[in-house]
Amino acid sequence: MKYLTLAAALMIGSVANAHDFGAAGILSKKNRGDIPELTLSAGEPLHSESTIKLKSGMYYELEITADGSQELALHGAGFFRAIWVDEVVIEGIEVRPMGISSMEFDEAGSAEISFVAVKPGRYKFGVPGSDLQTVEIIIE
Repeated sequence: MKYLTLAAALMIGSVANAHDFGAAGILSKKNRGDIPELTLSAGEPLHSESTIKLKSGMYYELEITADGSQELALHGAGFFRAIWVDEVVIEGIEVRPMGISSMEFDEAGSAEISFVAVKPGRYKFGVPGSDLQTVEIIIE
């Protein structure tokens, strides 16, 4: 059996304490950020603000609700490539995808995307071809 030297043990302890989120790591409650809910409705903006700012390394839960007034798709391949998706919850069903490029709401309902913001940059997220139903997401 190999033993750690005292110096190695101290170094491991200091690395662990540098980001002390607990057993859940970056998914812990200490590392959660707030993000506003987005609402899909025909001819209405997704959100009252045109820009949403996120911090790289933070865990977020994005709630998207569609009122069913029209079949609407949300595109944001650049944004989805800049995050690590933990899970997507639709009607109580948890899905853990390898990646997403878009999602479409054919009727009223909601979906929640849990993710970690990873790659800093500016990303468009919204209904294709609509400036009104698009938000810019900035990851800093």
